[in-house]
Amino acid sequence: MKLLPAALLVAAVALSACTNANRFGGDDLASANPTGGTPLNGVIAGSANDPASTAYFNQTVGDRVLFEVDQSTLTATGRATLDGQAGWLLTNSDYQAVIEGHADEQGTREYNLALGARRANAAQEYLVSKGVPASRLRVVSYGKERPIEICSNEACYAKNRRAVTVLAGGQTS
Repeated sequence: MKLLPAALLVAAVALSACTNANRFGGDDLASANPTGGTPLNGVIAGSANDPASTAYFNQTVGDRVLFEVDQSTLTATGRATLDGQAGWLLTNSDYQAVIEGHADEQGTREYNLALGARRANAAQEYLVSKGVPASRLRVVSYGKERPIEICSNEACYAKNRRAVTVLAGGQTS
């Protein structure tokens, strides 16, 4: 029975070693930085607070514009989002973009593929008009084949009527 207190002491020492977050000599921000080292001004490379990252583009600038029923005309909100995308793309010239056109589940497959193409083209033409080189942009239509919401009501349909800008390329370091 004298082994029980010794075993408890060893277990307590072992557990206390696991609670020291700095046991390897780094601070929390440096250990969270995938590139190693201390982040500059609290910005972790590749994170949503890094203005040159795809996460920042998707979450802060916005990667999608929504459309009205059977429309490929950009709304004021859509143009504002694309203005932000154009600014980001012009600042981050090492990225290419694919603009995906989507439609809701109403209508035929063929109709929705054509509608998705018109939506993607509308977004591409707007970005080009804002100075983004057409050579950096591609379009593709998925029609109703890739919904983000699946249900038969207007709330779902509205989310599926969209053009999404997907980034490719960028920094490799």
